[in-house]
Amino acid sequence: MSEQLAYVIITPYSLFKSRTGGILSRLITRTGLDLVAARMFAPSPELVKEYSQAIVSANDPQDRRIQELIRDYILHNLAPDHKTGRRRRVMMLLFKGEDAVRKVRSVVGNINADRIGGETIRDTYGDLILDENGSVTYFEPAVLAAPTADEVETKLKLWARYSDTDGGLLDNVVNYQPGETGQRTLVLIKPENFRFPSGRPGNVIDFFSRTGLTIVCIKLLRMSTAQASEFYGPVRDILRTKLKDVVASKAKAALERELGFKIPAAEEKQLGEVLGPVFGDDQFDNIVRFMSGRSPSDCPQSEFSKPGLEKCIALVYEGVNAVAKIRDVLGPTDPSKAPPGSIRREFGSTIMVNAAHASDSPENAKREMGIINVTSNTFKDVVQEFYGKL
Repeated sequence: MSEQLAYVIITPYSLFKSRTGGILSRLITRTGLDLVAARMFAPSPELVKEYSQAIVSANDPQDRRIQELIRDYILHNLAPDHKTGRRRRVMMLLFKGEDAVRKVRSVVGNINADRIGGETIRDTYGDLILDENGSVTYFEPAVLAAPTADEVETKLKLWARYSDTDGGLLDNVVNYQPGETGQRTLVLIKPENFRFPSGRPGNVIDFFSRTGLTIVCIKLLRMSTAQASEFYGPVRDILRTKLKDVVASKAKAALERELGFKIPAAEEKQLGEVLGPVFGDDQFDNIVRFMSGRSPSDCPQSEFSKPGLEKCIALVYEGVNAVAKIRDVLGPTDPSKAPPGSIRREFGSTIMVNAAHASDSPENAKREMGIINVTSNTFKDVVQEFYGKL
């Protein structure tokens, strides 16, 4: 069977209840598909109307009544709030692989008032409650997904056409109380979380949900060597000076062992002055290689600015004191020094392989978001590359 695209839309209510991580974990681990794009949307009335009109289909295994419930749900719950006019958030996840549509639908599940247990996403996070007369009193589908490859194509092309105007880095979707000031910060879920299909990316997002902050942007990222070099550029000078004493001590021990005589303290310091910058540059190259797949020294100039070999998820969180809240949950750079319950204590192993990156100031957040271009529409690029003309 040839490769297919399949999408999952996480509903505003699922996002509000911080179910994003659990949903993502199930989709990655139980489908084995490749997550190839992700984008936040704040749907306009026009997008909501067009999407709702495409919902009821003879090809959908769900019965007609459920399809009509989903159509009405989209009209009422994805459209802007009728009181405030504020647009609601949804998250679009795009998967690719063989038999992708069936695999995604099997994990998403169908909606049935009689189902019990938590086998599918909708079993766990969705609700269909009926009264004694069989009338619907409450309905929440948790996620939305198309039933056939043809309908995936139709709906993805629709969302892609609106993806520049209605998607990206969302503005005016967070409700602040009087006197509160919003702040944005960047998180990168690092490449070690994507070595094989696992629940780690979703689990890390679950930890960040404890902050109460709002996700206003998501992007699947393959950082180029050029981006990684610029992103971590400020670290380079720190490494060149910070590691002098470490290098001096190691060089002294190695030379004394090899040459058989003691090296005085003054000469040990000179070793640090000479070798510290060299060692720092080597560590910087390792960081760039870890994040992009290639270090500056082994990447051809023609490939320097092209997408790298490693996958990350970039997230922008917004809210009051966003930078401090995210870094508190993340924990210090060294996982061995991170407190219990922090992300790096739970998922990190070394100073470099430490699960995630988070900006250390609003200014650096802005700088880092610019380097990786969080607003670029890679979702549309993937859809257009797969299907051709939108």
